[in-house]
Order: sequence, then C-alpha cells, then structure tokens
Amino acid sequence: MTDAAPTAINPYRWIILVGLISAVIMEALDTTIINVALPQMSGNLGVTPNEIGWVSTGYILSVVIVLPLTAWLAARFGRKRYLVTSILLFIIASFFCGTSRTLGQLVFWRVLQGVGGGALLSTAQATLLEIFPANQQGMVQSIFGLGVVVAPAVAPMLGGWLTDNYSWPWVFFVNLPIGLASAFLVSTYLQDSQYKSASAGGVDWAGIGLLAVGLGSLQYVLQEGQLYEWFASALITRLAFAAAVSLISFVVWELWPSNALPAVNLRVLADRNLLGGSLLAGALGFGLVGGLFIFPLFVQGVLGFTATATGIILLPAGLAILGGIMVCGLLIQKGFDPRILIGIGVTTFIFANWELGHLSPQSDSHSILFGQVLRGLGIGCLFIPITVTAYSTLKGEQIAQGTALWNLSLQLGGSLGIAALNTYVVNMTQFHRAALVENLTGGSTALADRQAGLSQSLVSHGYSFSQAHTTALTIIDRTVMAQAQTLAYDNAFLLIGMAFALAFPVILLLKRPKPGAAPAAVH
Repeated sequence: MTDAAPTAINPYRWIILVGLISAVIMEALDTTIINVALPQMSGNLGVTPNEIGWVSTGYILSVVIVLPLTAWLAARFGRKRYLVTSILLFIIASFFCGTSRTLGQLVFWRVLQGVGGGALLSTAQATLLEIFPANQQGMVQSIFGLGVVVAPAVAPMLGGWLTDNYSWPWVFFVNLPIGLASAFLVSTYLQDSQYKSASAGGVDWAGIGLLAVGLGSLQYVLQEGQLYEWFASALITRLAFAAAVSLISFVVWELWPSNALPAVNLRVLADRNLLGGSLLAGALGFGLVGGLFIFPLFVQGVLGFTATATGIILLPAGLAILGGIMVCGLLIQKGFDPRILIGIGVTTFIFANWELGHLSPQSDSHSILFGQVLRGLGIGCLFIPITVTAYSTLKGEQIAQGTALWNLSLQLGGSLGIAALNTYVVNMTQFHRAALVENLTGGSTALADRQAGLSQSLVSHGYSFSQAHTTALTIIDRTVMAQAQTLAYDNAFLLIGMAFALAFPVILLLKRPKPGAAPAAVH
C-alpha cells in the first residue's frame, strides 16, 4: 500500500462530483422507482405478483454480491475504466429492461443492471474521499448523502407519475440521459487512483465463489422467506444452511494467513471507526429502508391513502432529511464532534418511531406529519456523521475497501429490515386479531350493541334483515382486522426504535476524528 501524498489537488474535482452524484442518484432511484410500476408490469407481461417480484429480487441479489468486490475490481481494472464500464452497463441494461417483453428477459437485464449498479455507490464514494481535501469532506459527503438518502424517498412519486402518464418502461428509460451525462464527465475528467493494491495482480477465485454463494443465498432467504413460510420450506432451509457455511468459510479464508491476495480485505475492519460505522450503517439501513417499506403499506392499506397522498406525506420527511444533512455537513465542516450528532440522530430517530408507533385507524395526515418530520431529521443527522467518522482513519487503498464494506452493511441492513418487518407485521396482525376476537364472544354486550346498531342503519338503507345482519358482521370483521393491522404496524415502528436503541452503545466504539483527519488528508 502506498500512502504518498499527491502533488496537487484534482482541479476538476467539482466536475467529477457532478458526474459521480449523477450516477449515484441514478442507481439510488432505481432501487425504489420500479416498486409502484410492478402491478402494471405484472399485467403487461402476464405474470403473477409473486413472479414479478423477481424484478426487484434479481437486482438486489446482484448488487449485494458485487458490492464487497468493488475495491478489488477497481484496483484490477482501474478505477476510471471500472466506473465508466459500470455506468454504461447500467444504462444499456436499463434500455433493454424497458424493451423487455417477457419476465425472463426483464429479470436477466435487471441482474446485469445490478452488476453495474453495485459499483456506483462505493466506488463513487471512495473516489470523492480521495480527490477532495479534508476541509471539504463535510460538504462533499452532504451532497453525496442527498443522492443516497433522498433519491429513494422521492423515487416512488417519480415512478408513479411516469407509469400513470406514460408506461412502465419509462422508469428505466429515465436512466439513459442521466447515465450518458455521468459517463461523459467521469471518462473525461477522472483519473485512476494513485493507490495500488497488491491484490490487483491476482484473482481470489475461492473467496469470490464463497462470497457469491453466501450473499446470494442469504439475500434470497431474506427476500423470499416470508413467501415460503421460512423454514417450513426445504428450499429456504437449504439456502440458509448454504449461506451460513459459505459466509463463515469466506471469513475464515479471507483472514487466512496464507491467503496473500484476498478479494475482500476484511482486516480493514480492525479499524474501530470503520467497524462501528459499518454496524451503525446496518442499523441505518434497517430503519431507513424498513421504515420506507412499511409506511406506505400502513397508510394505503389501513388508512386508505392514495399513492399520491402517500408521496405527499413523505415529502416533508424528505425535506427534513435534506435539512439535517446540510446542517450536519456544515457543523462537521466547522469541527463539531460527529459522535454528538450521531447521538442526537439516534435519539431523534427513536423518538420519531415512538410517535409513529402510537397511530390509530383514525389517524390522518396531520397526526402522522410530526413523526415523519422527526424521522427525516433523525436520518439527516445520522448519514453524514456516520460516514465521515467511519472513513476518517482510513488510508490509501483502505478507502475503497472500507467504502465497499460500509455500503454492503447499509444494503444488508435494508434487506434485513424489509424481511424482518414484513414477517413481523404478518405475525403480529394474526396475534392481535386473535386477541381481539377473543373479546368478541357471543355474550358480549358491546358486540351485540354494535351489531344491532349497524343492522338497524343498514335496514334503513334498504337492506333486508338477513342481509343487514350478515353485512354488519362483515363490517365488524373489517374493523377488527384494521385495528389488528394498526397494532401490528405500531409494533413494527417500535421495533425499529428498539433496534436503534440497541445500536446506541456502538457510538462508544467510535473515536473522534482529529481536526482535518479525513481520508483525503492522508493523500
């Protein structure tokens, strides 16, 4: 590893920033923009909702496999060549996704799109950490954070508008102008990294194979486990076993003394700040992606919000994220201790989920707004301080390796959040429904009064007595289900808050970055 200082700061770094942020926004949009288009895709391609889910699953599977390998791939093929190739692969795959006419074609191109997209976040971040001086890292990471955090929040609104006004292929075609502009700027102004990795000269096929099998199996289990009732399925059980064996073997092999050229240098996690930052990134992914997953389901499925109304209620949270990121970036720029900001962010996020964990079937947009704004502020106070602290003590080639592992933690935390919260909501809905039904016995005075009142109202609207009796029971059943679902979603928000509370002690693991001690400062 070479840590020699460069002769000068890259004069084109702001132009490169525009190119890299464009690529990051493009990739971040694509993780959630297609969600609202999946029903239309399902109808157009003639497949079931479960089958169309592979459009998302295939993309995420390839991303999580590629992410930890990005440092090695950039070192082996050159950072500039690898980034430009990845951007071009992403937009080519996007074009063919939009022109696909069968599910097989669409999933195939989504997998290739994920191969290209997996490089963009971590490689772009590592590049920015290298080409910008330490005193500009707070501002630069704030801009980078806007692309990573805000883009997925606004993507469903953009995807819904494109799908409603044009058609689902446009959620892919929108990538083309952004990607072409990004590829031009990066290819024109970016140079290869000055740091040369020893592993660039060899190929750790064993490590790559174990990683692909382990992460691929784990991601499939997380994505599809609920559909197959988890370990009641032989397939899920086998894949969970394969994931455990492969990942344990991968860790052992990558740390094995005789493995001189590891594909993923796990030894970089000996850095306390990177280890703590990666653990916090996992919690952030769990809360950010998991919260974005369950909130629309709750407000649309229980409260009856439209997709447009859901997007509108999410907008203040996005603005709060924007404000939090910009303020934290400025404070860090002025030397404020990022660990204090992380503590404020964790506390705010816990309180926000406490607020969201006490909603009712009668909640409206005004009662939800406070919790959503707090949630946005919490996220905004976390992303920049965590990234700056995590990377503050990395040097040379460790930067690319560290950003790859950090982004993998964020991605896996999000996948775990979706899987765990989806299962939790289903199970808790059944639990609360059973508990509520126990109180609705035949001798219940409240049940009899409610049924009688509904029946009388229905009879006055022209229903026969028997129809009114049956319809009244149906209405009561729906009310019970809505209450059970509300309690389940409330529990899920509280679970997110508990996960962050458990992550709070990780802050103690972090060392305060020295003034000016960013990765760029060692270049």
